[in-house]
Amino acid sequence: MYNNIYRIILGLIFFSFSSIVTADSNEPKPSFFNELKEATDIHGFYEMRGGYRLQNDKYEKDMSIMENRLQLDSFSYFDWGDITVRGDAYGDLVEERAEFDLREASFFARPTDYMDLKIGRQILTWGTGDLIFINDLFPKDWQSFFIGRDTEYLKAPSDAAKISLFSEKVNLDIAFTPQFDPDRFIDGSRISYWNSNLARLAGEDAIVHTDKPNRWFKDYEIAARLYKNIKNYELAIYGYQGYWKSPGGQNAAMTQAIFPDLNVYGASVRGVVGKGIGNAEIGYYDSADDSSGKNPLINNSEMRYLAGYTQEIGKDFTLGLQYYVEHMQDYSQYRDNLPSGPARDRYRHLTTIRLTKFMMNQNLQCSLFAYYSPSDKDSYLRPNINYKVSDNTTVEIGGNVFFGDYPHTFFSQFQDNTNIYMGYRYSF
Repeated sequence: MYNNIYRIILGLIFFSFSSIVTADSNEPKPSFFNELKEATDIHGFYEMRGGYRLQNDKYEKDMSIMENRLQLDSFSYFDWGDITVRGDAYGDLVEERAEFDLREASFFARPTDYMDLKIGRQILTWGTGDLIFINDLFPKDWQSFFIGRDTEYLKAPSDAAKISLFSEKVNLDIAFTPQFDPDRFIDGSRISYWNSNLARLAGEDAIVHTDKPNRWFKDYEIAARLYKNIKNYELAIYGYQGYWKSPGGQNAAMTQAIFPDLNVYGASVRGVVGKGIGNAEIGYYDSADDSSGKNPLINNSEMRYLAGYTQEIGKDFTLGLQYYVEHMQDYSQYRDNLPSGPARDRYRHLTTIRLTKFMMNQNLQCSLFAYYSPSDKDSYLRPNINYKVSDNTTVEIGGNVFFGDYPHTFFSQFQDNTNIYMGYRYSF
């Protein structure tokens, strides 16, 4: 309840400040508002986006996305700090309702030469993966990702305080989230999924209900990154204490999905390799509520590994490759206590390829991002063509295409959600 009130208040502040700053009036204003107007830049865009499923899905609507969106982005800079407010108002014809998504409402200051401070709603990210996340334990919006919204909406906002400390030897980032911010995960409302309790695909007929940790300053998250640049390489170590970001288990009655305790420890390196950029990342996922791996209702601990490489292979033509592995710990205990239903493999392997080509003076971008899992025998393709009509206008067409041999594997469960979409955006 308090989180909803918090969002409404910030939303009202956002629109109030926008109207104050942009209004033309001859009436005298207090000096603060004159200063605010002079110090504030406002940008944004209007967007129309629509998409349809290419296959019949009896659990979801034929429309995958159909919305009109207006984003306003306000940045105010003062001697004592910066204020950023960004929000999206949109009409969603799939769910037949209007929404307001406050993407950012933050205050940034630099109290000293060696410290940055940012407080409020903000988009946080780190790590080296390209659309694969190991040590980036900040919330993601997987529904937006799969229905055809712009890729920027994969990153969901956090309500957090971030402190960055700098020195000649090493740098440190600490992000504290006083109330757990989960992923905007697949719950059946927009995308059908494999329901292990029903042992079948499900969607709007079986919405996932959760028991989310939501106590302020008790159900908190804390993430840290210690990093240093050595010549042409960035090295980092990470730590996280919180919860599985998407549901990682069920309660004893199997009536609600839960977010078990999770600790993550990891490291990464990124830098020049040959003619391109290479990266490697590792993370240990300590499932603290099931350290022995014997509870079949809670995710086991895992090791996660990633290696990647990106290189320009032609004029305005870039190739990116990644190899990712999830290694389940305590696998024998998992198999011994597994209830009926398909079992996960000890190792899940995943490869990705990204191809990006710019043409027509870089006004036309053609890209393909593809995932393929040789262990799950499923794949996911994200083709996209984006054309810059003018400095303000872009149009695009893209798709989300899923394949697989088994209905319970990660990408294969979404086969009936395969869709194609189109978008128009006018920026100002």
